[in-house]
Amino acid sequence: MAEDPWLTIVGLGEDGPDGLSAASRAAIAEADVVMGPERHLSLLPESAAERIVWPVPFSDGLPKLEKLRGRRTVALVSGDPFWYGGGRVIAQRLRAGEWRAMPAPSTFTLAAARMGWAVESTLCVGLHAAPLSRLRPHIARGRRMIVLLRDGEAVFDLCGWLTAAGFSETKVAVLEALGGPNERRTDGRAGTLTGDFQHPVAAALEIAGKGRTMPVVPGLDDALFDHDGQITKRPVRALTLAALAPRAGETLWDIGGGSGSVAIEWLLAHPLTEAISIEADPARARRIRANAAQLGVDRIEVVEGWAPEALGGLPDPDAVFVGGGLCAALLEHLTARLETGTRLVINAVTLESEAVLADWHARRGGDLMRIEVSEAQPLGTRRGWQAAYPVVQWRGQL
Repeated sequence: MAEDPWLTIVGLGEDGPDGLSAASRAAIAEADVVMGPERHLSLLPESAAERIVWPVPFSDGLPKLEKLRGRRTVALVSGDPFWYGGGRVIAQRLRAGEWRAMPAPSTFTLAAARMGWAVESTLCVGLHAAPLSRLRPHIARGRRMIVLLRDGEAVFDLCGWLTAAGFSETKVAVLEALGGPNERRTDGRAGTLTGDFQHPVAAALEIAGKGRTMPVVPGLDDALFDHDGQITKRPVRALTLAALAPRAGETLWDIGGGSGSVAIEWLLAHPLTEAISIEADPARARRIRANAAQLGVDRIEVVEGWAPEALGGLPDPDAVFVGGGLCAALLEHLTARLETGTRLVINAVTLESEAVLADWHARRGGDLMRIEVSEAQPLGTRRGWQAAYPVVQWRGQL
């Protein structure tokens, strides 16, 4: 018979033991050690169990927790341990049979109950240690959001960010210490909210205003990206994303990242996509990171260096885009390195890179397309067509 887990992860709310199930209270009463944040420990009555304050940052407490293996231990976390809680990190460190979890209502659940909102149609985001720009792809007029924040000051950071983005009319309900005796709600607008807010705090938002929302199809305006001219322009980028065909859970290699526009739009396609941008120029690499953060996809990984040398040690991708540095040696390296079936899209502008693609197409097949785009520009007192450099695109599989 399998032994009982030595660790119980207990979700604790602001109401302390009163809000716990009988099983959670029993686990705490029978524990040899109770470990948790000082605020959580202070909610518990005195007992014979040893108490250990979980240090900050959270990761520093994991080795201490593992040293308690073999003793009946309770780890206290806020609300639901597996919804922006510490349960996921703890579980990753231990074997499946070592722990069990007893969740309490999450802050999201309590906030939705106070607002009368359906949780399944409300965006729930934890921004304790994440940039506010992660909200950018999700901002839409009329959308409801519940956002967990690190402290009271972050409420005004959030309102300032919304106001700067043109959504100062957003309704904001600041919800403090939900579920406990000190629970408090303050309502206002993002542009005018005042108050003195304490941790723990959540903000329930109803987005309103005349700000610019993000398109939901590929081909973002070039002006949204900081660049030095090294950017895949909007029409070509839309065709490139269509050729790459991002799918949930897939990883892209963006070789010759430039401004990062292709990798960023790949990430915007779905929250489970991943992207690694390879860029040799340090200034452009910094620009890629800044563009990604500004557009809410700071999960991008940027590798500084030249391909193919910089590709060593990277996880294999599902798709590869080559937007710069194309040569026959790179294509041969990709063929030898990557699994058969990996999708590959290459854009070429120079005669030399076109020649490489023409030879590649003759030997490997795939689709070869020439993209020519002209835009209306002033021509004296009238207008004429100004042609951009044509782009030759190859699409296929390795």
